Amino acid sequence: MKSPLLRSAFVSLAVVACANGLFAQMPPPALVLPETSPAATVKQRVGVTDIEVVYWRPALRGRSAFVALAPYGSVWRTGANSATLITFGTAVKVQGATLSAGTYELFSIPGKDEWTVIFQKPAKQWGSYKYDQANDVLRVTAKPVALTTPVESFTIDLGDLRDDAATLALSWEKTRVPLKLQIDTVGLLVPKIEAHMAGTAAKKPYVPAAMFYLDNNLDLKKALAWIDAAIAENPKAFYFVYRKAKILAKLGDKAGALAAAQTSLAGAAQAAGELKEEYTRLNNDLIASLK
Repeated sequence: MKSPLLRSAFVSLAVVACANGLFAQMPPPALVLPETSPAATVKQRVGVTDIEVVYWRPALRGRSAFVALAPYGSVWRTGANSATLITFGTAVKVQGATLSAGTYELFSIPGKDEWTVIFQKPAKQWGSYKYDQANDVLRVTAKPVALTTPVESFTIDLGDLRDDAATLALSWEKTRVPLKLQIDTVGLLVPKIEAHMAGTAAKKPYVPAAMFYLDNNLDLKKALAWIDAAIAENPKAFYFVYRKAKILAKLGDKAGALAAAQTSLAGAAQAAGELKEEYTRLNNDLIASLK
C-alpha cells in the first residue's frame, strides 16, 4: 500500500504531465507589433446625445500632410486604414445641416481655404479607394484655422461642450478644421421631464429638472415648484435654497431671492471646508448682484 507522501507525489506528477500536454496543444501567443497609424476611439456625451468616433491616426514623420498624405482637392478617408466611423445617438446639425441619428463613414476633401466634410452610409471601406459620391448622406463645408504649433499625429476631438452644442475638430500639421454641432436637447428632454415629473415615481429628480428649466429659460414656475419640493424633502440642504434664490431672481422676485440667498448663506455658515467656502461665495455674489 502506497504511503500518503508517495500518493501525493504521483498526483503532482500527473497534474504536471496533464498541464504540459495541455500547454503543448495550445497555440503560441499572437505576435503584437506597433501600428504605423494607431487606432483611437473618442467618446463624448453632449447633453444627452452620445457621440463616438473610431479612427486611425497617421503621423507626419517629416512629411507634408496636405501634399503627400491627404492632398488638397482629393477625397480623404479622414484618418488612415479603414474609413473613419462617427456615430450620433440622436439627430444633430452639422454646420447647420441636419443629420439623422446613426453611424456614418467620415470622408473629407482638404482645401487650402475651405474643406468639404462628407458623411456617408457605412460600407466598411478601406481607405477611400471605392468612395462613391452617390452614397453621400451629407456634405458640409468648413474653414480651416491655422495653428501655431504643429500637430504630429492626426487628431479628432470634441470640445466647446454645452448641453446643446459642441465642436468636432480635425487637426493635423498646422491646420485645424472646426465643425459646429448643434443638438435640440431641450426638444428631446422636455417631453420626458414633463412625463416623469407628472408620474407616480417615489423619487423624482426635482433639482436637476428645476435647474434644466432655469438654465434653458423654460417654465420657471414649474422650476420653483420642483425646487420647493426638493427643499421639503431635505430641509437642511442650504445648497438647494441657493438654487431657489437663483430661480426667484430670474422670475424678477428680488425680495424673495434676497431672502432665500440669506437663508442659504446662514446654512453655509454651519457647514465646513470647501462646501462652506463655495456656498458662502456663491450666495454673497448673488446677494451683491441683487442690490
